[in-house]
Amino acid sequence: MIRGKQPKVKAKCLSKVERVDRITTLPQAVVETILCLLPIKEVARTSVLSREWRYKWTTIPELEFYQDDLKESSDGSETSDLERARNNMDTRCKLIYVIHQVLLLHQGPIREFTLSMDAHHTCFEIDQIILHLSRNHAVNKLRFEFYDYNTYGLPLSFFSLHHLTDLYLANCNINQKPIFNGFGSLTNLSLIFVKISRKALLHLLSNCPSLKRLDMLIRDFLGDEKPNTMELFKCLPMIERLTTGGYIIPSLVQASVSQELPTSLIHLKYCYIEDLSFKDGYGLPFITALIKCSPNLEKIELAMNDDEIKSVLLDEYSVTLEKYSNVWLEHLNELQIGYFTHVKPVLELVKFIFARSPNLKKVSLLTNEVVDKNERLEILKTLRRSTRVTGGNCCTLSIASNPNDGFPLEETF
Repeated sequence: MIRGKQPKVKAKCLSKVERVDRITTLPQAVVETILCLLPIKEVARTSVLSREWRYKWTTIPELEFYQDDLKESSDGSETSDLERARNNMDTRCKLIYVIHQVLLLHQGPIREFTLSMDAHHTCFEIDQIILHLSRNHAVNKLRFEFYDYNTYGLPLSFFSLHHLTDLYLANCNINQKPIFNGFGSLTNLSLIFVKISRKALLHLLSNCPSLKRLDMLIRDFLGDEKPNTMELFKCLPMIERLTTGGYIIPSLVQASVSQELPTSLIHLKYCYIEDLSFKDGYGLPFITALIKCSPNLEKIELAMNDDEIKSVLLDEYSVTLEKYSNVWLEHLNELQIGYFTHVKPVLELVKFIFARSPNLKKVSLLTNEVVDKNERLEILKTLRRSTRVTGGNCCTLSIASNPNDGFPLEETF
């Protein structure tokens, strides 16, 4: 009889366990972490689950809004430009309405805020969102990503977000008078295709004393004045990671004076330069000046943008490299060059770095086209014959003929 009762008791206990709502009983902080992983639309829908869940979503500290998430799927039929513009405007209005509703009902602090949408040069609705955030929340991470065919002008209230630690701006216009006190806690800054004046850029950077990472891909500067290389470096005393684009390098170099070196970037450990070109005569002076000012670099990554370099400029390159013959990169252990082209100026730069880096362990040359195996072997021979610092460690040199090459040529010497 005892054995006969045991299954019933066990079944009864299991049924009680099954009725327990384990998610609802989780600590509020854990629930908020889970909700932050969902799109805001799905987060708001949790309010219909039960009475306990009605307002849980209103306290999440991370908010993300993407205009593309509200776009209705197309039925495949062609639409006119007018219809697309109207649909885009309707979606934009829906997004603004959703944001205002969320901010109106939100009860807790907002630590992270992301907004990706179409925005005109002047957009009153976005101005109001920024004003609300600056007055009511200590936002730490802010991401504004606007579509590239418009450039939204940041309002003055934006510069009142004094608690920022991470800031990402894409396709924004920054041209206010440099009167704000800066972002004292900002450590990561991304300026992607922004339009900014020289004074605004230098004032912004010089008033971010804790800045450790800067991604600066600026197509052009507002106004006639351009910052020079040393002005930029002087604003980055604590920088550890630097990314920039080749299209602003001519502006930086043209405004520079030859006697300005050096300003030391002693904390810089990693640099990445996108679309670096030697054809215009400014790419090589910039990269050599950067190397000269950064004695503690550990990794250099370059993405070249040269289809052809005329040999008549080689003498100029030699003079530039000779100018920095006393460069010493004691801590450099990795060099990577993407879109590598087998031309003498680029090879000379590789040899220049190789000869001054006693602890260099890895050199990766990645082409964007199929390169004959014999040609790659010739590159290896050329670099192997280059002079190396006495006592240098072994270095592995690899050449891949394209990004998907699973069998790059490698040699250790």
